[in-house]
Amino acid sequence: MKKIILGLSLLSCISGLHAQSLKLTSTDVRQGEQVKDAYVLNGSGCTGKNISPQLSWTGAPAETKSFAITMFDSDAPTGSGWWHWSLVNIPKEINSVARNAGSTDGKNIPVGAVQGRTDFGGPGYGGPCPPAGDATHHYHFKIWALKVDKLPVDKDSGGALVGYMLNSNSIASAELVPVSVRPAQ
Repeated sequence: MKKIILGLSLLSCISGLHAQSLKLTSTDVRQGEQVKDAYVLNGSGCTGKNISPQLSWTGAPAETKSFAITMFDSDAPTGSGWWHWSLVNIPKEINSVARNAGSTDGKNIPVGAVQGRTDFGGPGYGGPCPPAGDATHHYHFKIWALKVDKLPVDKDSGGALVGYMLNSNSIASAELVPVSVRPAQ
């Protein structure tokens, strides 16, 4: 019995040494804090600069073959949320994206990566802009570690398709969830 307990204890320690925890951080947005104007949409009644924030990640599993980033508003009054950004096929050697990586022209994304179509109707980052007077909205920035090099998506692939492909190929993920509220006008 002592050998079994000792063996299980050792196994637990060894697996703990190999376990990594994917973590997403940003110099521009913070967990639970209001999104600053620079990262807010410019349009639909909002007057931000619509710049995607800087994002970095650490602790990816060794078997990671690529990464993806998504931004999703779970509180949008649509019945199905709102896709603000998807960036897939990020090479496994990359561990951050700079501020404004999500520009709609795609010139700032990592080589080989693809931005999918947002619910604004095109590829690229679309910042927060909750309806005036609506409750607080939560913006889920998520990094996905994937078991495949490339997902078969392009600039016309919508959020639901990208989300399905990510969930089907994810080996780890981490979120950073800032908020936004727009006072009633």
